Amino acid sequence: MSNQVHHGLEGVFAGESAICDVDQSSGGLRYRGYAIEDLAEHAVFEEVVYLLLMGSLPNQRAFSEFQGQLVRGRVIPPHLFDFLQGIPAPVNRMDALRTAVSYLGMEDPDHTLNTHEANLRKAIRLVAQMPSLLAALHVHEGGDPALMQRSAGSHAEHLLTILTGARPDPFSVKALDVALILYAEHEFNASTFAARVTASSLSDMHSAVVSGIGTLKGPLHGGANEAVMDMLFEVDRAGDVRKYLSEKFSKKERIMGFGHRVLKKGDPRSDIIQRYSKELGERRSETKWYDYAIQIEKIMREEKGFYPNLDFYSASVFYLLNLPAPLYTPLFVCSRIAGWAAHVIEQHDQNRLIRPRCLYVGEKKMAFVPLSERNKG
Repeated sequence: MSNQVHHGLEGVFAGESAICDVDQSSGGLRYRGYAIEDLAEHAVFEEVVYLLLMGSLPNQRAFSEFQGQLVRGRVIPPHLFDFLQGIPAPVNRMDALRTAVSYLGMEDPDHTLNTHEANLRKAIRLVAQMPSLLAALHVHEGGDPALMQRSAGSHAEHLLTILTGARPDPFSVKALDVALILYAEHEFNASTFAARVTASSLSDMHSAVVSGIGTLKGPLHGGANEAVMDMLFEVDRAGDVRKYLSEKFSKKERIMGFGHRVLKKGDPRSDIIQRYSKELGERRSETKWYDYAIQIEKIMREEKGFYPNLDFYSASVFYLLNLPAPLYTPLFVCSRIAGWAAHVIEQHDQNRLIRPRCLYVGEKKMAFVPLSERNKG
């Protein structure tokens, strides 16, 4: 047995999966064999959810039935809705979301079952319920909570309606739809791996998702898109991108939205969402955020050799869609829940407890001294 340690498990293959292929050499990304570029261009989020959960793209009949399941499943218990509305604004929305999912797990009709069929039912319910949980955390003034949960339209249209209080235009729906597709899955990232570890103990779907949410809350995994937007605000106040970055570099401060543990040569998702950042800015006559981002990317590539990741241009997309900043990371959950659920199902279907080893580096062969004799003299 080798005692070589890979800190952070970097480069370690900890399992097999047929869900997502992240090709480090080419920077390619595929969901169950389908290129992310094709899915973003031609599919809608619900098709991608179906693909991740079921293993194949749906035909028209299956897709219509699946859409109906998601729309019908949007309602959450009234007492949970009321509880979430009562959470004070300063409380981290991810903390509230984590608690809400745990609560849903106790009331789910399949909460005692981990079969493939039961897991699929739980997964579909969770995907459907996520927007309603966000609505409860951010009810638009004048909105009717009961109607908001039952609003028609696609997943992206539903989210924009309940979080902004207005009917979105088709391009805004497409922009959010693409973002949801891009965030839906990314192999054994930290939150997905946490969910699989939980599932590997034969714990339930909701417990595994709670593990995922708790992991995504950490700033080294989730939250980068909100931090990117804060950075763009700072650049706007400073008025000089190069000077702003130079000061950051001199203080050795991290520039959010750049670098990726696996995709060292660039994130293909960034190239896709960048186009929507540009066009949204043009459509809203508010191009400065994209202009700042382009300048930052150019300097980071030339001086640091870093490429933007998905979060970098997603920040301005969410901002231009009038989505509330405290919900940027919960929106990530609304998308990644599909990937987490697919991995939990896969883990349960071919389960082996995930139990790695740890190389001990502490003291050895210490002689025990009774309490009465310690620290004498």
